[in-house]
Amino acid sequence: MTSNMNALDLAVPQGNLESYIHHVKQIPILTAEEEKALAHRLYHENDLEAARQLVISHLRFVVHVARGYSGYGLPQSDLIQEGNIGLMKAVKRFDPSKEVRLVSFAVHWIKAEIHEFILKNWKVVKIATTKSQRKLFFNLRKSKKRLGWFTSEEVQAVANDLGVTESAVREMESRLSNTDTSFDGYGEQDDESSDYLAPSSYIEATNSDPAALIESSDWREQSNNNLSTALADLDDRSRDILNKRWLSENKSTLQELAEQYNVSAERVRQLEKNAMKKLKATLAA
Repeated sequence: MTSNMNALDLAVPQGNLESYIHHVKQIPILTAEEEKALAHRLYHENDLEAARQLVISHLRFVVHVARGYSGYGLPQSDLIQEGNIGLMKAVKRFDPSKEVRLVSFAVHWIKAEIHEFILKNWKVVKIATTKSQRKLFFNLRKSKKRLGWFTSEEVQAVANDLGVTESAVREMESRLSNTDTSFDGYGEQDDESSDYLAPSSYIEATNSDPAALIESSDWREQSNNNLSTALADLDDRSRDILNKRWLSENKSTLQELAEQYNVSAERVRQLEKNAMKKLKATLAA
């Protein structure tokens, strides 16, 4: 058994995938006693060779799990690679005292890594971010037996089975049915006239004109300078009221300013109104 294990590199499948699968199927399956002995060596002695043998002897199981996700349009070799990472994480965390076979413990870690890879790579835009959305994504893929949209009865049945709302089922079905589109064109046809369908041909960037950007920047700078000059012409109390009422992130109320200046709230309002008139007159001059 050791010679067969050493003959296979732990690296992820490269090149001929069928050859890799053929090799992993030739690796003998560990008996319960062999697995337990290796697990004890790893757990109590940190024996890395024992860890290596545990991983290699279960590579065929990763292939079996990864094949169950072949309908997502992602390379099988990538799915196996991610599953192998999950297997190695499981071996690292496996406690032989729990009296459970490694294959039963590892299935969660293998599927978790494959799920994460699919959600990151199935489409450019993330299709599921919350835990409930992820569960719905994978279960809905299994429940959808045909290409057409769900009927109302099917939506209700799926919602009941998964314990979610019907609107959540319809939203996820819509996400599953959407496809990614190239911004600049499809790039798969020789006829250049077909590129008019690309978003780049009909989505206009109205704020990308250099002259307009410079003009806008100059206008903002001039406006800020004029405002600073106009504020400087006000008395200290009026300037402070305008700053705290209009220019500060944490704006003050009329009552707060009334208490600060020991006047009525109505007087603060009048001071604010008069200051705004002076400010507008200065800016308009």
